[in-house]
Amino acid sequence: MSSSDNHGSATRLIHAGERPPAAASLTVPIYETSTFVFDSAADVEAYAAGTKPAYLYSRYDNPTVVAVETKIAEIDGAEAALVFGSGMAAVSTAIFGLLEAGDEVVCCAAIYGGTFHVLTSLASRFGVTTRFASLDEFRTPEALVGPKTRMVWFESPINPTLRVIDVRAVATACRAAGVLSVMDNTFASAINQPVLAMGVDLSVQSVTKYLNGHSDVTGGVLSGRAGLIGRLAKTRRLLGGILDPQPAYALGRGMKTLTLRVARHNETALAISLALEGHAALAAVHYPGLPSHPDHGIAKGQMHGFGGMVCIDLKGGQAAAFRAFDRLQVFQRAASLGGVESLCSLPILTSQFGLSDEALAKAGVTRGMMRLSVGLEDAADLIADLIQAIES
Repeated sequence: MSSSDNHGSATRLIHAGERPPAAASLTVPIYETSTFVFDSAADVEAYAAGTKPAYLYSRYDNPTVVAVETKIAEIDGAEAALVFGSGMAAVSTAIFGLLEAGDEVVCCAAIYGGTFHVLTSLASRFGVTTRFASLDEFRTPEALVGPKTRMVWFESPINPTLRVIDVRAVATACRAAGVLSVMDNTFASAINQPVLAMGVDLSVQSVTKYLNGHSDVTGGVLSGRAGLIGRLAKTRRLLGGILDPQPAYALGRGMKTLTLRVARHNETALAISLALEGHAALAAVHYPGLPSHPDHGIAKGQMHGFGGMVCIDLKGGQAAAFRAFDRLQVFQRAASLGGVESLCSLPILTSQFGLSDEALAKAGVTRGMMRLSVGLEDAADLIADLIQAIES
């Protein structure tokens, strides 16, 4: 090898038993290891006593995972954050880590289906009761809390109707009553809606969606005060729901473009909503950024941008929605949301599958709805695709 090949530096061999010096890596390394090495019994003892920070086992903590948790905490304006192997792992850890037998959860009736089933099918087995409150009841949050209420759980904007709840009002009422407020902020992310700064105690997000943004990671996150997150860290350790280092690395890489992606999602979703509003084939276009939206005033007061989710309601009902869904060419037919690709799903076949007409009406969902996750493609192409589909 010539001197130019090694850039003039001498090669130094690392001998057996000798550790190489730490490298100043530009990107966070992937620590794909199950366990970590200590130098002595004294170091292990200091770790166990909590007097010397270290890593012991990747079910507890991992450097790659901690790096992405630190980034999310900064974005969310939180003292600390915990990432999980799925959004539902985050949801279940929050519920089982903060509640006990005899406690009551007040939950918005319009809530993610997975959260609904954890509360009604699992938490109920352990003596936790859930009282579901309508959107109208959330307009007067001070009346929501009862003598056994320990937690109020809600999301905003709501899936798939994109109705908006006054976050500050709910957080203030919960704080006055000494009750934990927990909010699913997945649809907006802290870029559009910094809910912790509005007084919410615990933010829940599926990092699968906007935080990662590339449809190749499944994960969840909880963020909030250090004391609250510390309690949940013990529960995560016991339940084993920590995110693996490999997807944690991909999540951290995806977050580098978060603000740029969200700005584009916001811009294109608004353009689509304005282009489609009033179309003869549509009964309604649901988007918080439209002045016609029933909660537009609330959204303007608490959101920096109105998000990348749009819901359209076809006048022809289920048959028309199915025809339009099958004719899409740029939008891809898939569940989930928040990625660079534009996706379309039918709520009656996904989040509201199997519900009666009465139950659909209570949730504000019709059989003619199509939920759009607006990606980063050209806005004109997306608008043209939707128009040709709904005019079928």
